[in-house]
Amino acid sequence: MRIVRCAILDDYQNVATSIADWSSITEKVEVHTFSKHYDNEDGLVNVIKDYEILVIMRERTAFPASVLSRLPFLKLLITTGMRNSSIDLSAASSQGIVVCGTESYPEPPTELTWALLLGLARNIVSEHNAIQTNGPWQSSIGIDLYGKKLGLLGLGKIGSRVARIGQAFGMEVVAWSQNLTQTRADEAGVRLASSKEELLETSDFVSIHLVLSDRTKHLLGREDFQRMKLSSYLINTSRAAIVDQNALIEALKNGWIAGAAIDVFEKEPLLQKDVFRSLPNVLTTPHLGYVSQRNYQTFYRQALEDIQAFLLGEPIRKLN
Repeated sequence: MRIVRCAILDDYQNVATSIADWSSITEKVEVHTFSKHYDNEDGLVNVIKDYEILVIMRERTAFPASVLSRLPFLKLLITTGMRNSSIDLSAASSQGIVVCGTESYPEPPTELTWALLLGLARNIVSEHNAIQTNGPWQSSIGIDLYGKKLGLLGLGKIGSRVARIGQAFGMEVVAWSQNLTQTRADEAGVRLASSKEELLETSDFVSIHLVLSDRTKHLLGREDFQRMKLSSYLINTSRAAIVDQNALIEALKNGWIAGAAIDVFEKEPLLQKDVFRSLPNVLTTPHLGYVSQRNYQTFYRQALEDIQAFLLGEPIRKLN
């Protein structure tokens, strides 16, 4: 019996083979993991060109047609999550490559959103660093959330959960998106903003919870940041490209907004000299929104199920 080769990419934490029981397929599949991120197509293709199965983590590594066309042996591509904009599904289909996904949960990014928002409001990082370095005792005054306005761009699975927590803090919650209806806003118990402009002009915290698409790319630009309060904060745990990154940098440098908390970047891992590493009014995390024990267990266990089903000729959770 011929052994099929499977590569698991971008296993940053080296947990893929321990968080799921791969022993059920070891007689049929030889599994290799890679913790190093390959940031150019030639280097990536050179490593994976002989594999029949690939398991990838969200959108850490892109698979456009230019990459897929150089993988003649690839038969099954599994992504964690049921949506991945970095895979050219049409190209995969034309090459006979089956693309499958896994489930994921909205709670982890919801929780991280609030960790970042609270970190901004109460200056958690700077005060912690001051204690660690024998710096000043109490150098800042925190912002009260009670009575403040939380503006949500998007009110889907994650946005609606963020809204409920904001309400528990006693915040006024408003929401807007191109598709948001009054009925949906009423169901979530939040006020529907009359426009994006109204939401930005009146909110103390603006949090993004939208899917990246042609309509939402660069939804926030230079004029939008100039419209926001000087005391306001932006939180983005969704997708970097929803925000014009150059405009955000300009806004942060010029004080058009008080600060931002960012979990997503256009280039990941973030380059060593990237300006977001040094801006003093930014709280950054390395795309941790979906990185939780429950999600990882689901990702890799269902990836294993996808492989088993594919080997039986009955693929599940197909995306193409």
